[in-house]
Amino acid sequence: MQTNAGPSGATADECDCRDGMRPDLPRRAFLGRTVGAGAGFLAASVGVAAAQEAAKAPPGAVLYDVPADPTKEMGRALLEDGGYGTRSQFETEVRIKEDNPTDTTSWTFTPLAAMLGNLTPSGLHFERHHGGIPTIDPTHHNLFVHGMVAEAKKFSMADLKALPSVTRKHFIECSGNTLTEWKGVTAKNVQRTHGLLSTSEWTGVLFSTLARAVNLDPQADWVLAEGADAAVMTRSIPMDKLMRDGMIVYGQNGEALRPEQGYPLRLLLPGYEGNTHIKWLRRLQVSDKPFMTREETSKYSDLYSDGRAKLFTLEMDPKSVITFPSGEMKLPKPGHYEITGFAWTGRGRVQAVDISTDGGKTWAPARLDTQPEPQCTVRFSFPWHWDGSEAVLQSRCWDETGARQLTRGDLIEMRGVNSVYHYNAIQSWAVDAAGEVTNVQV
Repeated sequence: MQTNAGPSGATADECDCRDGMRPDLPRRAFLGRTVGAGAGFLAASVGVAAAQEAAKAPPGAVLYDVPADPTKEMGRALLEDGGYGTRSQFETEVRIKEDNPTDTTSWTFTPLAAMLGNLTPSGLHFERHHGGIPTIDPTHHNLFVHGMVAEAKKFSMADLKALPSVTRKHFIECSGNTLTEWKGVTAKNVQRTHGLLSTSEWTGVLFSTLARAVNLDPQADWVLAEGADAAVMTRSIPMDKLMRDGMIVYGQNGEALRPEQGYPLRLLLPGYEGNTHIKWLRRLQVSDKPFMTREETSKYSDLYSDGRAKLFTLEMDPKSVITFPSGEMKLPKPGHYEITGFAWTGRGRVQAVDISTDGGKTWAPARLDTQPEPQCTVRFSFPWHWDGSEAVLQSRCWDETGARQLTRGDLIEMRGVNSVYHYNAIQSWAVDAAGEVTNVQV
C-alpha cells in the first residue's frame, strides 16, 4: 500500500487506512486523501464554493463538508481515540521553501504576516537544515558532557527530564534572515524577507544545572556543541553565555520538540544566532578555547569591505519589521488602518518601537502590545489614516541597552555589502496610490 502522511503526522499504514479512508474519521470527512482529489468530490457533494475552499487548503488537511446552517445539523463526532488535533480546513497558512531547495540542505520561512499574538505555532516555526532531518529514538539518545570537567557524564532523556526544568519564551532568528537585502531588493513579501524568525515557549534544563553535575574546570571558557544530524553540526559557545541562560530543551509550546526543531533535544541560547542553537544535541565538550569549526570560520562570519572577517558575531542586533501592511498586499481604499509588526533584540528586552509613514523623515512611537521579555519578540501597533497618497512605511527598534536599529545607509557604511549574515537594517514598504505594497530600499 502506498504510504501517505495523515493530518496528525501518522501514515496511512499506521491509521489502517482502506481505500483512502481513515476509519477513525466520519464518512462525511472522506473528501480524498489529497486536496486535489478532494476538490472534485466536494464539487459534486457540497458545491463549487466548498470545492474552491478545498483547493486552497494546505496538503494533508482533513476536509469536511460545510452545511448551509450549522445550527440545523449535528456536528462531526470526536475521533474515536481522541487523536491529535488539527486546525480548521479554512486556515491555510504554511511555511514556504527557499527558491532553490535541496532535499536535505534547505530552509523554510514562517508566514509572519499571518501570525496571531506573539508565539509561532510549532508547525510553522522556520526550519534550517544542513544534513536533513534525522529520525532519533529518544530511548536511545544520550547527551555526553566531557572535556575540562572533574567527572564526564552521560545523560539519557530520562535523566534530563528528572532534573529541575524551566520554561521560557524566546525567539530564534537565523543570522541569514533578510540576507537577500544586502545586495538590493530581491524578496517581495515579509515571509521571504524576514521569515527565518520564530518565537516559542521552550522547556528544558539550564546548562548551569549540568555544569554543577560535572564540576567544570575553573579554566574552562568554551563549549563545543555537537548535533546528531548527518552534518554533525558543531559550534563553539562561550561558557559565560551558557552559564548565564543557556538551556538544553526537549519541549516546545507545551509538547515535545518537533523533529525539524531538534527532537528529542536541542541547545537554546537566548538572543544568539540560530546556527548556534544546535539541534539533535548529543555532545557538549568543555574547553579553554574555541574550536574554530567550519560553521564559525568560513561560514557564519561577517566579511567587511576591506577583506577582514569578523568572527563570533553571536548576539542578534535590534530589529523590527512591519507585517501589515507589507509586500504583495493591497489596501482596498483610503481610510483607517492599524500598522502592526514584530520587534526583537538579542541584547535583552525591546525598549521601544518607532513608526514612520514618510520614509524616515518623521517618527512617532508605536504601542507595544505584548510585555517585553528578555530575548523575546514583541508585537507592536500604530494607528494610521491613509489618505490615498504614496507612503513609505518603516519601523525601528530600540532595546534596553540603548542600541537602535540602523538605517540601510548606516549599516552599509559600517560593514559594506560583502556580508551574508546579520542584516538588521530598517525595512521599507512603499504604498502607491492604488494601495499596492512593495518592498523598497530608501
